[in-house]
Amino acid sequence: MRAKKANKVNSLGFSKPESETRVVVAMSGGVDSSVCAAMLAREGYDVVGVTLQLYDHGAAIQKAKACCAGQDIYDAKRVAEMMDFPHYVLDYESNFKEQVIEDFADTYLKGATPIPCVRCNQTVKFKDLLDVAKDLGADCMATGHYIKRVEGPNGPELHRGYDGGKDQSYFLFATTREQLDFLRFPLGAMEKSETRKLAVELGLNVAAKPDSQDICFVPTGKYTDVIEKIRPNAAVPGDIVHLDGRVLGAHRGIMYYTIGQRRGLGLPDGSGLDPLFVVNIDAQTNQVIVGPREALLRSQIWLTDINWLGDGRFGAELDGQAVNVKIRSTRPPVPAKFKLVGNEMVVELAEADMGISPGQACVFYEIGNAAARTLGGGWITRTD
Repeated sequence: MRAKKANKVNSLGFSKPESETRVVVAMSGGVDSSVCAAMLAREGYDVVGVTLQLYDHGAAIQKAKACCAGQDIYDAKRVAEMMDFPHYVLDYESNFKEQVIEDFADTYLKGATPIPCVRCNQTVKFKDLLDVAKDLGADCMATGHYIKRVEGPNGPELHRGYDGGKDQSYFLFATTREQLDFLRFPLGAMEKSETRKLAVELGLNVAAKPDSQDICFVPTGKYTDVIEKIRPNAAVPGDIVHLDGRVLGAHRGIMYYTIGQRRGLGLPDGSGLDPLFVVNIDAQTNQVIVGPREALLRSQIWLTDINWLGDGRFGAELDGQAVNVKIRSTRPPVPAKFKLVGNEMVVELAEADMGISPGQACVFYEIGNAAARTLGGGWITRTD
């Protein structure tokens, strides 16, 4: 009796024909998600494009380079029509306002510096949209992020994207194991230049479209305008205090200051002081603390809401384990180790760094090559 031939695994990891594999593609209207959808459609997958309207069309159109703006929705629809797959626009304005924009404002008012792109991925895109994909009967959901999903011995793993300059692992550290099981990242092994080239090859109208810049819901590029609009009268004046306790001047609200800031402190001229930087923001006392540049150096980082994607569990057994960590999206990973301090696990940097702000993320990477495994991360609460 002849043995039954095993089904061939397709490029998305399913043992069935592409035409029988339904994949929902999150389409922002930019070149990356457009190429992702068009590429999968060309390969024969049952593609369904979904674009989220995240804020009102009037405000969105004001900023042409914003993610999910009015023009972007139109561009995504054009790509779907060209490649002949269905495309839906879902109104998620209220979800986005509650889970991303209001959190953005409140984080600044607490004296921290938020990362709204992570919150958007964590809540709206990889939670709400992922549920929509499942309701549509999808086998998986694909995005145009530059990050790799690798099948490991203990299940799918998250790895840095091949294009180091475009790697988006920092913004996706909060992706859970359950979400990772359902997600696919077809562009993870590509360089951005390849994506552009493929867009031209496919004849997409977005081939030369510039990348999104800044924060999508800040049409003027000035984040304080958003806070003033949704939290009117929230700016409360207070003292600017030197580390040695001297009151040097007054501020007009802590939301106008960030850790590491030097310019625009509003201190009187001719004070005879060396250049001063914001080294801490105390929301409890409504004080902006300033000091010399070296006062910004920090070596220990406390975290909350840790998402662990490594093997085993995140706990005391990791005490002393060496890792690489990324503490800002624009900086490369640096050497560190996990350290148990009391009952808390903290990150200890091999070399002290400057400008580490509460509200930002600290992302963990396995020590290895440039495409190292992403082990998760957490939100910075304080430093020492």
